[in-house]
Amino acid sequence: MATYAIGDVQGCYPELKRLLEKLRFDPAADRLWFCGDLVNRGGQSLDTLRLVHSLRDNAIVTLGNHDLSLLAIAQRKQDAQARVNPELREVLFAEDAQTLLDWLRTQKLLHLDEGIGWTMVHAGLAPSWTLKQAQRCALEVERELASPRHPRLLKNLFGNRPAAWASRLQGIERMRASINTLTRMRFCDVSGRIDFESKGAPGSQKPGMYPWFEVPGMRKRDTRIVCGHWSALGRFAGLDVYGIDTGCVWGGKLTALRLDGEEPQYITVDAEPHRKRMPGED
Repeated sequence: MATYAIGDVQGCYPELKRLLEKLRFDPAADRLWFCGDLVNRGGQSLDTLRLVHSLRDNAIVTLGNHDLSLLAIAQRKQDAQARVNPELREVLFAEDAQTLLDWLRTQKLLHLDEGIGWTMVHAGLAPSWTLKQAQRCALEVERELASPRHPRLLKNLFGNRPAAWASRLQGIERMRASINTLTRMRFCDVSGRIDFESKGAPGSQKPGMYPWFEVPGMRKRDTRIVCGHWSALGRFAGLDVYGIDTGCVWGGKLTALRLDGEEPQYITVDAEPHRKRMPGED
């Protein structure tokens, strides 16, 4: 049995199909982990969601910022939904939209498999978090999203404040801080305050900011972490962190990382020729 983590798909359905073929994915034996951002920008988000949903008994998804944005847009009135980009409109007005959105809303923010020693998030972890704290913060959000109270959270999802998670936070502010950390973070300072504007490669950040996995004094965690979200980081391996957003939607590659062997193994497919070759933004 093989376990593969797959980086940001972002609606790149043909590449996902080719990657699964290259993996010789066997639903009877193998498992897939998706690092989030299944949707938006690649052109075929509906087909992507339908494919991953069809594999749901063999797949684990951690939500990305684009996935949460789709869920938030789905809470708006239909005339407002009709004004979003055509790719997301196709999802929102599909005959199976409610099935897909209800399923997406019940996915994870963090997944830990102690048996193979891997944790998956979309973006990163706050420097002050132990692994147990990260699990608790993710679970708080997961429970709210899966509950009848989810519209309130999704309607208050957006915002850059608070910029850092803190134990004193409560309610919506606490959950927004957790969501921002788990799904939007690239650079932060030693207190965990996120720089939401900087999206370049390490070395391009403002003074006092660090890649989230290089913050001085950050908590040690006895796990390897696989994540996406940061296409400018690209394929990265260091400090027990493995970044696998290799910018497929921007003309790069779609990457899978095999997690169950002694050493992680990368498997990639090239983006379709029509993809624009430009740096990712989100």
